[in-house]
Amino acid sequence: MDLRKYSTGIKTLAIGILLSITTLTPGRAQETDSSLSNLEFTEISPDSSPVIHKDTASSEFKATDTAGNEVKNATNAKATTSETGGSEKEKTLWETFIAGLLGGFLAFLMPCIFPMVPLTVSYFTKRAGSRQKGIGQALIYGLSIIVIYVAFGLLITIFFGSAKLNELSSSGWFNFVFFLLLLTFAISFFGAFEITLPNSLVNKIDQKADDSKGLGGIFFMAASLALVSFSCTGPIIGTLLVQASSKGEYLAPAIGMFGFAFALALPFTLSAIFPGFLNSMPKSGGWLNTVKVCLGFLELALALKFLSAADLVWHWEWFDREIFLVLWIVIFALMGLYILGKLKFSHDSDVSYVSVPRLFFAIFSLSFAVYLIPGLWGAPVNILSGIAPPMNTQDFILNSNGSSSGNAVAADFPAKVKHSEILKAPVGFSPFFDLEEGVAYAKKVNKPILIDFTGHACVNCRKMEDKVWIDKEVGRIIKEKYVLIQLYVDERNIKMPKDKVHYSEILRTNTDDLGRWNGDFQASKYGSNSQPFYVLAGHDLNPLVTPGGAIFDAKQYAAYLQSGVDAFDQKKSD
Repeated sequence: MDLRKYSTGIKTLAIGILLSITTLTPGRAQETDSSLSNLEFTEISPDSSPVIHKDTASSEFKATDTAGNEVKNATNAKATTSETGGSEKEKTLWETFIAGLLGGFLAFLMPCIFPMVPLTVSYFTKRAGSRQKGIGQALIYGLSIIVIYVAFGLLITIFFGSAKLNELSSSGWFNFVFFLLLLTFAISFFGAFEITLPNSLVNKIDQKADDSKGLGGIFFMAASLALVSFSCTGPIIGTLLVQASSKGEYLAPAIGMFGFAFALALPFTLSAIFPGFLNSMPKSGGWLNTVKVCLGFLELALALKFLSAADLVWHWEWFDREIFLVLWIVIFALMGLYILGKLKFSHDSDVSYVSVPRLFFAIFSLSFAVYLIPGLWGAPVNILSGIAPPMNTQDFILNSNGSSSGNAVAADFPAKVKHSEILKAPVGFSPFFDLEEGVAYAKKVNKPILIDFTGHACVNCRKMEDKVWIDKEVGRIIKEKYVLIQLYVDERNIKMPKDKVHYSEILRTNTDDLGRWNGDFQASKYGSNSQPFYVLAGHDLNPLVTPGGAIFDAKQYAAYLQSGVDAFDQKKSD
């Protein structure tokens, strides 16, 4: 990457790259646990109004009719989710790898690493005595960097495990702590202080690198780079691990670290193999610090995403959509001014003139800030779908969106549904939040059921609501053809009655709140613990078609919904 050719414009290229991570990285939830796929369930008879509960002595869901008699049916209600689960898992890992790759390239541009490339390559050449041996040592050096960072990612994986990561990602404390962490990273990038490791540890590794010979010395040189550069790379690594952990995928932290280390090691290796690459690299200068500060702005913007998730989980109801958008508008406007040299920190170099690339990327940052302004009056702002708080936190909507077509509620729909005082419906929709209540109403109106397993901190859940459900055809099918039941798996404030509390073998905890009960029901009944997870079901709660996760193409999602309606109609006619 030839930075000098584009003068100081490279820092704004970094802005665009990390912005794409910030706005497009989905917080994909944990993948289906294959160990659940062999469970069998007791089907709820369609001939009675069920009261759904779980026998505390077994893992089977049972139902009783209005007289309290147990309804039995041996029909297997397992959902075939392995195919969709596998593809989502593969996509999640590729996204994590690419995010790590971009993070590694950005880390390479930090002031703690970039100036070290010529020195390191020169050291290998002199130490080896020949160019060929120098290339071999540089390759080993690059592989050592990869091994160190991947090992770090594997430690995160082994220590937490996928189930714990998924639970943490939906925790209010997890999101609030990471808000504080990313806020600290941003302040560090702004130059208030540096995050460094203990000097004793750094000195010890440096001494090992000097004393060790052969492969050991090269490995400790790579470890020394990782430690010395931590003040610059630490915030990037931390952000990457936060994003990877929030996906809940078992290998995500290790895959993210592999992408990061590969991108970080690549320039060192290429510089040793191709001397021309080293000669074409720009000289160190003030632009390195500018890249660092711009990343600080992006860290600050990303931190607000986690604060929003904590607000939703804990029901603070103060960090609403308008506040989030106002802060993002100010952040990106200030970043645009900083790129133009109108805003300056104490450690910044003077900007004697505005280069053309710098101007264009400043226009990009300022234009993005202007693009967000209509969101203050209820515009969808699709690029932030899943990142910004949901539309139902908006205090003022100037004009209703497409999902509100046919917004009239059926005359027999309850004036107030259970838990509606705490859980808020997506704009334009009228869901139930309690499974029993929703099933009873579906039987009354003779419609199929759309069970939406969702969560307050689920990025793709909000993205589906903000980008797909607002489609007129999708909204029409959901509201006219289905009874919508939204089951939150991370709702901790609503406690379950004693007769519904049981020990979940899958969650390994008591289902004492609504979120755990819903999570146990999803995993036990449908063999999945990912969100969003959509089940198009009949009144017996058995799937009419294969359940699945997010589908961001509105036409495909509408066709999926219609297939459930057709299956329900066919079942009625049989």
